[in-house]
Amino acid sequence: MKPNAPPAKYAFAYKDVPYSGNKINGLGSTEKFRPVPPFHNTGRGVGREEIPWAALDTFFNMSNPWTVFWENIKGLWERRNAAGPVTRDPIEVTDPKAMADQIKTKAKELGIDLVGITLYDDDSQYREHAFPYKYAIMIGTVMNRDAMVQAPHTPAAKEVMRGYLVGSKRANKLAAYIRSLGWQAEGYGIGEDLVQHPMAIASGIGTLGKHGSLISREYGSNFRISSVLTDLPMALDKPVDFGAEDFCISCKKCVIECPPSAIFDTKQMVRGVEKWYVDFDKCIYYFSDHMGCSICIEVCPWSEPGTGPSLSEKMLKRREAAVNS
Repeated sequence: MKPNAPPAKYAFAYKDVPYSGNKINGLGSTEKFRPVPPFHNTGRGVGREEIPWAALDTFFNMSNPWTVFWENIKGLWERRNAAGPVTRDPIEVTDPKAMADQIKTKAKELGIDLVGITLYDDDSQYREHAFPYKYAIMIGTVMNRDAMVQAPHTPAAKEVMRGYLVGSKRANKLAAYIRSLGWQAEGYGIGEDLVQHPMAIASGIGTLGKHGSLISREYGSNFRISSVLTDLPMALDKPVDFGAEDFCISCKKCVIECPPSAIFDTKQMVRGVEKWYVDFDKCIYYFSDHMGCSICIEVCPWSEPGTGPSLSEKMLKRREAAVNS
């Protein structure tokens, strides 16, 4: 286990333990169904009193150091800029590819590190929620590596919240730009109401890792996700395969370093899909008691700056050699 990681001993305990988050998430279920939020939620479509693990979520938010809590408050305040007025006369889009390129160019001007475009997927969302949009622009905001290597301590927790805040600001600015073109758009930073991972994978900005977070070829897991939902017609990107899947199958780094032993070493059946999955019931106490933890994404070999491209090349060459042997 990581030398500076506190042991799995907690300041919070339930008298009556809530219904298993793993069951809520559909662990072991071969049936496909839309998920429900067991922990984080802003109350859109479902009240916080209906969230099974809401008390632990409150403990998590209120027990963070002030510097971390303040970043979260700023992120909540930034939500006021998520939507706004739309220019009356929309521009005509005759070339979706050119429009996608225009949006990506604007994204880069706004400082956005990773950007991909996909269809908004209602089936991957919480079953209480619905969003009236057709497209999703998925955004990745890279975090400061010097801060993240200090996980699970305050500098890393503050950096995670700063990453969400910066991602939210950039998403809101991109949404405002799209509205200036006459098309409805709305930004989403901390995705408590929006299940962003499936669409982020579909957009090509990353692939799911064994630790349950996204891995990008360039930045590993050292980034946060935000998004813009819109009706602006754009050409779509595709999921990418850069060898991370091959690497995760044999790598056990996050499994070994996880203090509560919450990371499965093999894929699990979750709502009818075999995928990497983190044991919610084991993870959530440590996550809440240690400012969101982040150990697993920090120790991921892909997160080391400059490592990803070489790992990708190695994995793809190894796969090709196996196919040709």
